[in-house]
Amino acid sequence: MLVESPSETNAGPAAAPDEPARTGRHAVRAVGLLVAVGVLVLVCLASIAIGAKALPLSEVWHGLFHYSGTNGDVLVRDVRVPRTVLGLIAGAALGLAGAVMQALTRNPLAEPGLLGVNAGAAAAVVSAITFLGVTSLTGYVWFAFGGAAIVSVAVYVLGGSRSANPVRLALAGTAVTAALFGYVNAVQLLDSAALDRLRFWTVGSLASANPETVSRVWPFIALGVLLALFIARPLNALEMGDDTARALGAHLTRTRVLAMVAVTLLCGAATAACGPIVFIGLMIPHLVRTITGPNMRWILPYAAVLAPVLLLGADVVGRVVARPAELQVGIVTALLGGPVFIHLVRRKRMAQL
Repeated sequence: MLVESPSETNAGPAAAPDEPARTGRHAVRAVGLLVAVGVLVLVCLASIAIGAKALPLSEVWHGLFHYSGTNGDVLVRDVRVPRTVLGLIAGAALGLAGAVMQALTRNPLAEPGLLGVNAGAAAAVVSAITFLGVTSLTGYVWFAFGGAAIVSVAVYVLGGSRSANPVRLALAGTAVTAALFGYVNAVQLLDSAALDRLRFWTVGSLASANPETVSRVWPFIALGVLLALFIARPLNALEMGDDTARALGAHLTRTRVLAMVAVTLLCGAATAACGPIVFIGLMIPHLVRTITGPNMRWILPYAAVLAPVLLLGADVVGRVVARPAELQVGIVTALLGGPVFIHLVRRKRMAQL
């Protein structure tokens, strides 16, 4: 008499409930993403309506849709709107760059500055100020982006190029960062003018946003966003380890090169425009993993939405708490984000890579 094995008899009933459960999880994540987008819209509106100078909502509305050149209209249309747009795209860039960095290095403490991007941008900016006489923010942008790109390539080469692995990349980035920030500090001590011009940029701020700055950086950020989303699937494989990734058909060298390019475009452009804003690229991916799990195809969209929520929210707080002056957003993100990140680290079920 033939007896069916337990694995064969149970295969059908066990597999059937799994598909609805998976579909349900996808639906929950999709709804959560829509809610996050709604929160982002509200924060963007708050960023336009609330500032260091209090304006009635009617005046804010008039400045947005019935521009007539009054002081209130100029403040809304020419100052707050570009500032909000820059916070939106820079926040998305930093969130995505952090998520890609953590997947690339398989390091839960990785953030965009780990590969020397911030240090390269700062070194290029201080050199442009001191030796080339660059004085405008729009002039800083190209030097900062170029410095970030050059240093990213240098770190990849020092990390072993084709034989690069997460440990080598992290060590190379740390060494280059230390050397470049030593150079930056030395130049600032020797040149007081460079120190004065660079101090607000190095803290991280959206206060100098203008349409020209936004127009210069958004193409790089848009390209970096598309590239990061494109490599989401191979990044999932890469997080499982090199051997597993190869077994799953992932091309390790190509994935790492594309990830480096994406991080350079995203973090380089955001740092060039706003300065080295810390913490967002470190905390947001952790927060997102507690919602989505380890799937990069969900982590990246969530990070692109929630990171600007944090950045713009911190910017609004900085404009309100120090009226009529304002507190730079880089300071506020560190003050607000530090306790939150400590809470995440102390959680017993913290999301792991």
